[in-house]
Amino acid sequence: MILSTTGESRVNGYLFVLERSLNAFLSRETTRDSVREIESHLRERIAAADPTPNERDALERILTELGPPLRVAQAYSAERIIDEAITTGRVVPMIRAVWHLAVTTFVGFGAAFGIFVGYAVGLAFVAIAILKPIFPNNVGFWVRDEGELPFRLGANFPGAVGEHVVGGYWVIPIALFMGLGILALNHRGTKKFLSWWRTRPAKPGL
Repeated sequence: MILSTTGESRVNGYLFVLERSLNAFLSRETTRDSVREIESHLRERIAAADPTPNERDALERILTELGPPLRVAQAYSAERIIDEAITTGRVVPMIRAVWHLAVTTFVGFGAAFGIFVGYAVGLAFVAIAILKPIFPNNVGFWVRDEGELPFRLGANFPGAVGEHVVGGYWVIPIALFMGLGILALNHRGTKKFLSWWRTRPAKPGL
């Protein structure tokens, strides 16, 4: 099917909205490459389409099958960001990919919440190990004054009333082991989640 001037205007309008939508998720350079790739796919479909019953209906059918520009931008940008995260395995791209899913999908939001909690807990244990030699009387295992057994590991500034710290600097290796272990497990779990997301069958609303 060869488009008329009206058909070309409709396609250019679709691509314009698509580019604006992609700019919200990707860098300007990546957006340009993405729009060119999507435009090439779109024009291949148009060229192979049967212009019946008329050009307008045939073109609208193709654009409807492709999807609204915003939804196409969300899906395409998610694919690009997730591919980068899985390929590099670096923390920043993985967090960016999880954040992107969190703000665009319901399932992604729930998974992102759990993932970010995992990173926060791991970093909290690492912070305890770093702060212990600086504030030895404020960081460590806490015991109530009338008790004997530690009931939490943490930091208080100033020290909690009716509680005191027990144990020495052996808290540092324990906190480091727990923190780095949680971060490593959380990172591995995040990568598996993103791999699952990339290969899962697409479902409406997810």
